[in-house]
Amino acid sequence: MTKKTYKRYLITSALPYANGPIHLGHLAGVYVPSDIYVRYLRQRGRDVVSVCGSDEHGVPITLKARNEGITPQEVVDRYHSMNKKAFDDFGISFDIYSRTSNKVHYETASEIFRTLYEKGVFIEKTSEQYYDEEASAYLADRYITGTCPHCGNPGAYGDQCEQCGTSLSPTDLVNPVSTISGSKPVLKETKHWYLPLDQYEPWLRQWILEEHKEWKPNVYGQCKSWLDQGLQPRAVSRDLEWGIPVPVEGADGKVLYVWFDAPIGYISATKELTPDWEKYWKDKETRMIHFIGKDNIVFHCIVFPTMLKAEGSYNLPDNVPANEFLNLENDKISTSRNWAVWLHEYLEDFPGKQDVLRYVLCANAPENKDNDFTWKDYQNRNNNELVAILGNFVNRALVLTHKYFQGEVPPITMLEDSDRAVLDEIGTIGKAVEQSLEQFRFREAIKTAMDLARLGNKYLADTEPWKLIKTDPERVSTILNISLQITANLTLLLDPFLPFSMEKLRGMLRFTQTSWELIGSPGLLKAGSHLEEAFLLFEKIEDDQIQFQVDKLMKTREEHEAPAAAAPRKEEITFDDFTRMDMRTGTILEAEKVPKTKKLIKMKVDLGFEKRTIISGIAEYYEAETLPGKKVCVLANLAPRMIKGIESRGMILLSENPDGSLHFVEPSAGANNGSEIN
Repeated sequence: MTKKTYKRYLITSALPYANGPIHLGHLAGVYVPSDIYVRYLRQRGRDVVSVCGSDEHGVPITLKARNEGITPQEVVDRYHSMNKKAFDDFGISFDIYSRTSNKVHYETASEIFRTLYEKGVFIEKTSEQYYDEEASAYLADRYITGTCPHCGNPGAYGDQCEQCGTSLSPTDLVNPVSTISGSKPVLKETKHWYLPLDQYEPWLRQWILEEHKEWKPNVYGQCKSWLDQGLQPRAVSRDLEWGIPVPVEGADGKVLYVWFDAPIGYISATKELTPDWEKYWKDKETRMIHFIGKDNIVFHCIVFPTMLKAEGSYNLPDNVPANEFLNLENDKISTSRNWAVWLHEYLEDFPGKQDVLRYVLCANAPENKDNDFTWKDYQNRNNNELVAILGNFVNRALVLTHKYFQGEVPPITMLEDSDRAVLDEIGTIGKAVEQSLEQFRFREAIKTAMDLARLGNKYLADTEPWKLIKTDPERVSTILNISLQITANLTLLLDPFLPFSMEKLRGMLRFTQTSWELIGSPGLLKAGSHLEEAFLLFEKIEDDQIQFQVDKLMKTREEHEAPAAAAPRKEEITFDDFTRMDMRTGTILEAEKVPKTKKLIKMKVDLGFEKRTIISGIAEYYEAETLPGKKVCVLANLAPRMIKGIESRGMILLSENPDGSLHFVEPSAGANNGSEIN
């Protein structure tokens, strides 16, 4: 629960990169929970502003532009328009969806940088950075690939190895290569400005670890891990052409690092929305909440708050309810492999079914751990919950009223104890949903809200008005009045979750109230008021519709697993270099997943002359229990390396397809353990 009563709320939703469409992972992680919470606050009559927009700077956008042979501006214009329309069509009710290429954003980000610069907050450092002499350009982290020093992945990026998940710096890579020209980059001196996070570490420890123990465990735990490792100064500028120019002298060719300018987009969007923007950012009676995915926790909980603290006049976030990741059909969502369900395509394939997707993504939200979206689960939740529970109840309540009372809300004649218990339960359910929403437990909230529809179904099943109508029509009058009161309460309780459907249901009831405070109030629908004709709120989704979606995904997988262009050839080595490599055949004896990692497997390998422990980042492609007995090729004279506290002695050779998938290089069946590979 909130610690105090606030006059107003500022809700921010993570700015999506404008280098591709919105997919289900984005929605489940950030935008559905954010929209539910904002709609709930509005129902409670709160002064609330919801801001978002396109993040239009950063290396992924320049890479996209380079690959397509167009300008970065053309990339961001395309995806900003596409995503803004998709959000609108899906019912995400931002007060503004701005963009970081706007003039007001350039001015705001530049002003905040200059303020920190003039206060002496930044550290200026000259360091060596990789430079592509053929392209005459400094290389951002993602413009460099090489071999990961931890797991041997030959396609690691300069900021992270996506095979073993280790954070890297470009100088960590073995055999680095420029993705621009394919040449080997050289180190060259360059000057940048750094935010000294280490100087703010004591304050961050107090502010997060002592004052915000109510944050979600995944958020609090990740922050504690960063702080316990010790913070380091972080660069706020880059050597790039695309971005906001660093607004000080001597900074030609340098732009603000995207992680510095992007969160300032929340401020510039609010400025763009209202001239009263300062009351949302600087008045201590405003509660600011950031909705993000887990990959943005460090920026929104440590980096951005440090920027605001150093500037001195802005509010700090009161809560940062980050979700984990959503997988798709038991596989990680991947934009590069097109393994995703894109929002704009969903809206085309399932017109009018925005609420079905909103419901499924909320009911299956990855709040505390990664979760999986499957089309079969989507179908089951629609057919077995929205149709069979919610839709069934409201349809029966309205149809029976039209059948027995000509569509007029009948009066209550006499309440029995069971009736009073049902009416009391409406308010109890409402309070429980409210408590869940205030604590950002959206899965729990929607399950509890659906309990009101379950209560209605049970009430009708227990009272059986279709049997009583001939013998006790006055009793049926009371039963249907109570059923309609439950229905009216459902329009209030489910409105944040299913706004399109509840608007339709209010139309059928001729019920115009939307205030949350009315939940559980007696007599929401007045006796004698007339109802519109009933129609189905939800319809069954058939097997062929689901199979079409699964087939589309499988076709995508086949296309991306088809042979593609080989990786760039590495620089030549001499025969002497090759003879220094001691490669042997071996057999995996044991294999187990390394605890608390996603990709690492620990193996015991028999090399004939000895048995070795080797760690490899292959868990995404192989189950540990399937590996014992497999013949492998091993680089046996690789220096030992500690990985997650385990000494790994050697490297198992694998081939990597262009899509990143890995496959063992296997010796023939007749090769003995320990045989040399020449």
